[in-house]
Amino acid sequence: MPPTLASLVNHSALKLTVRAGEDHLDVPVRWAHVSELADPVPYMEGGELLLITALKLDAEDREAMRRYVRRLVGAGVVGLGFAVGVNYDETPEPLVDACAQEGLPLLEVPRRTPFLAISKAVSAAIAADQYRAVTAGFAAQRELTRQALGAGPEGVLGALAAQVDGWAALYDASGAVVAAAPEWAGRRAARLTAEVERLRERPAPASSVVGGPDHEDRVELHSLGTGRRPRAALAVGTAAALGTAERYAVHSAIALLTLTTERSRSLHAAEQRVGTAVLRMLLAGEPDHARAVAGDLYGALLDAPFRMIVAESASGPAGEHLDELAETVESAAARAGEAVLVVPEGERLVVLAADEGAAVAACTAYAAARETARETERARPEQARADEDGLVVGLSAPTGPTAASAAYKQAEQALSVARRRGRVFVEHEQLAAGSVLPLLADDAVKAFADGLLRALHEHDATGRGDLVASLRAWLSRHGQWDAAAADLGVHRHTLRYRMRRVEEILGRSLDDPDVRMELWLALKATATE
Repeated sequence: MPPTLASLVNHSALKLTVRAGEDHLDVPVRWAHVSELADPVPYMEGGELLLITALKLDAEDREAMRRYVRRLVGAGVVGLGFAVGVNYDETPEPLVDACAQEGLPLLEVPRRTPFLAISKAVSAAIAADQYRAVTAGFAAQRELTRQALGAGPEGVLGALAAQVDGWAALYDASGAVVAAAPEWAGRRAARLTAEVERLRERPAPASSVVGGPDHEDRVELHSLGTGRRPRAALAVGTAAALGTAERYAVHSAIALLTLTTERSRSLHAAEQRVGTAVLRMLLAGEPDHARAVAGDLYGALLDAPFRMIVAESASGPAGEHLDELAETVESAAARAGEAVLVVPEGERLVVLAADEGAAVAACTAYAAARETARETERARPEQARADEDGLVVGLSAPTGPTAASAAYKQAEQALSVARRRGRVFVEHEQLAAGSVLPLLADDAVKAFADGLLRALHEHDATGRGDLVASLRAWLSRHGQWDAAAADLGVHRHTLRYRMRRVEEILGRSLDDPDVRMELWLALKATATE
């Protein structure tokens, strides 16, 4: 504890007497300062015990004393020490009344107690308090280290919460709560996810202080990790600002959790290399070898239906989205206790995740959020092309190890369709359940359609017939002459003549089903032009 006015009054060697402000003696004293200036306020920082003999003050003037004491209180002076037997034999009553009125403690200093003795007492008490804080800090560091070695991050959080007499929580890269101590703090920590996400946008190391939900407590947030992007975050909640010993404990916890995070990164890199080998074996059609390499690490993933996710991005900000996607699916899988295989391949990311698992759900949610963000950006003219070549994700149908190569192709096909449609996310099952017609919007398909039908359009432009409309009506009626002629409002013989002209101009037979299919798709591809 730092020195207080009460501890100085109780100091037997100083012999101080309280003349006013008895109810405010528990205030900490930052320093003891001697000043005989009529206005010492410009030289005060707050928290001082001011020592005077009233050498340049008219201590008998009540109005002057009221102004003097009021200015001291306004400057943050916590107490006034008045030496008797120097300029005044007794403490002047106007000064006593002014201090009592303002609630400023007034300590009478006997002549045999030099101001230097008071300054020394304050200095010694401050030094002793700092020594206790440092000693407690080292003890806390030893305990936190012991917990880190024995119980991991959870042990560190428990020891830290005890040291600061509050609570502590650890967040992963996605901002989700990984662990908290005590147990009840998890729900409180979860309310700060938005603050943690804002902290992650700043380069590490970063920190911030927020008032807890409903101002329940004071919370410090600290990013963890040595890379450009924080790997995790620590929250520390207390009822008041941290003292020196508590600050030592927090800094020790940050260092230990950062070491744990960096060690986890190295382990993660090793696991990723194993995952890459497993993926290559699966794609090479060697599921048995893949299962043997996967072992306990990825074995559970190969024992149940899984999905293949292929994500791709251009360089720049979209590359950051790829990193975020990897962090999102890994964090979701970790929280759900399920295995996930994540393999970065340059500007592409390949993920193997359990079907209907947390990782797939997290991927879908992330893609939906990116889709919304992209639409918002495109709504602003100045940012219309900001994310045009950004993140695209394709998801395969559920599969097993023996069909992994086919699932990879499905995910690639879905990704290709997503890119062509300007979408962030497409699931392969959506292609089978949907229509092929949206695929005709491809520029290559339109070019083919224009070339196939150009001769017919040129013929119609001369006014010698309506071959394109007639062809469309005939194909839509599956070659039924009467029905198609009725749709066009012409005689069936006229329609027959027009179809013969189509065959002559195109040099193709309408009896060929492949020709009819190509012509129908060409008509559909150019229908909106």
